[in-house]
Amino acid sequence: MKDPEIHLAVIGAGPVGLALALHAARALPASAITLFDARPADKDVSGDPRALALSLGSVQLLERLGAWRADVAQPILEVHVSQQAPSLPPLFEAWMDEPALTIRAADERVPMLGAVLSYGQIVAPLQAAWQAAEQAEPRRLRSRFGAPVAALKPLEHGVEVDAGIAERYDLAVVAEGGVFADQARKALAHDYGQTAWVGKVRFADPRGHRGVAYERFTRHGPAALLPLRDGQAALVWCVASDDDPVAELDDVQRVAVLNTVFHPDVGRIASIAPLKRFPLGLNAERTLTDGRTVRIGNAAQTLHPVAGQGLNLGLRDAFELVRELERGGADIDAALRRIEWQRGPDRWAMIAATDFLARSFTWRLPGVGAARGLGIAALQAVGPLKSALARQMMFGSR
Repeated sequence: MKDPEIHLAVIGAGPVGLALALHAARALPASAITLFDARPADKDVSGDPRALALSLGSVQLLERLGAWRADVAQPILEVHVSQQAPSLPPLFEAWMDEPALTIRAADERVPMLGAVLSYGQIVAPLQAAWQAAEQAEPRRLRSRFGAPVAALKPLEHGVEVDAGIAERYDLAVVAEGGVFADQARKALAHDYGQTAWVGKVRFADPRGHRGVAYERFTRHGPAALLPLRDGQAALVWCVASDDDPVAELDDVQRVAVLNTVFHPDVGRIASIAPLKRFPLGLNAERTLTDGRTVRIGNAAQTLHPVAGQGLNLGLRDAFELVRELERGGADIDAALRRIEWQRGPDRWAMIAATDFLARSFTWRLPGVGAARGLGIAALQAVGPLKSALARQMMFGSR
């Protein structure tokens, strides 16, 4: 192999890092790529059950990489967003309609709005595709699994990556994010004082829920149900941390409460699996680039799950970065300047939207809930606005 055009280090072999490495391997055939991750290569990630929602744009990106598992994915055909009405006397409840927004794939003339898979079902095929590419070109592509990166040191026109052995690269991309509670605080950090309870529920009659994702705004915070293929749904239930209404409940009580939380269209939830909880916050860098180091995905911005867009934003970061490197050739610095400007609108629109919604559940100002409900009703009533929102969720800002 001739001297590579770019020596690229990718740090983190989660969905975003693997997608970046695999796409770069194909789009930058004159470049050498090394993938680092702290976990051993033989650690099986395929069984990781954490449910993730992918937008249609992310599904299409994984299809391009040959890493899409349509056989195990549950397509999202409809998204139903509603706001729980305040408690009122029965006489007034009869007059109060709960604001609701329904977005359907058929109305947007797309096969699906997105899909739900487990973390393992996303990562395993990406890793298999990367390892096949590495086996085909071992002099250009290599993996350093079981090699946690201890430090990154800026160099003139490069960066030193220390993973036990200090090596020089032209560019390092950090895609190793983690969860909010475990992260060092970045330039923009805010603890929402909220907890996400995450797990699975089973419907009494699952037949009416295939392909429908539900988002419910309550006075405690947002709650969501993501459809799964087996008659279950993935639950994300956000509540205030200092007045947690979930922590002291047993599973039977949690089912009873959930059946009062969600919109009547959801139907009856019959059972719930054990839940795990995670603190929620915003943790974001002001810029993606710092010299020859780029941060993408959760390494650049960890968001509240209210819109379910964190992974999708990270995948767009990865693909657009490779596109700019492909355009720039050996001029890495020009490519990094372009990616900063190119990703700005999409990135900051999503950060601002999720931050605003998350904070709105902590405000005690009169009329906040009513204003949010009016916004939902307006989106449902104005077709072009609803379609624009659907496109934003599927493909990001373009």
